[in-house]
Amino acid sequence: MRDRQPARGERRALEFEAFVAGAAGRLLHAATLLTAEVPDANPRARRLLTLALAHTYARWDRLRGEDPYDCARQYLATRFTHTTWHPHGAFGHARTGPRGPLAGLTPRERLVLVLRIYEGVAEEQTAALLGLPAERVHTICERATATVLHPARTASAVRAPAKAAPS
Repeated sequence: MRDRQPARGERRALEFEAFVAGAAGRLLHAATLLTAEVPDANPRARRLLTLALAHTYARWDRLRGEDPYDCARQYLATRFTHTTWHPHGAFGHARTGPRGPLAGLTPRERLVLVLRIYEGVAEEQTAALLGLPAERVHTICERATATVLHPARTASAVRAPAKAAPS
């Protein structure tokens, strides 16, 4: 019995290492989109990823047929939700420096857009994960998509009216 424990632990470590090698990049990209950071400066996203992977590793032996990627993604989303929608959340604070492509969206819009469009999670699953009606998830996703595809013009982007030629 004693010889089995080290072998089981080693197998578990190797399986998890293989999972991380295949999934960490995509999960980090999703976390970076959620936190609205840029890929080269994403400490909040890296923290989210670390927490999600630690949670998945802690549950590794109890997954029993569940997809570990789904487990990590769910934890990433719920942790992001908890930290942005609560008053003392670390990810909802204003950021300085470079901002990612989804920085113009609210945290909820970023979360729905990342889950639905980037991760391909079904509307009903996203709604269940976030505790929202599916219709609300649909509306949030449409609004977020429109905002990203057609950003509002900023004052600096508006062209100054052409000056009339002197007569």
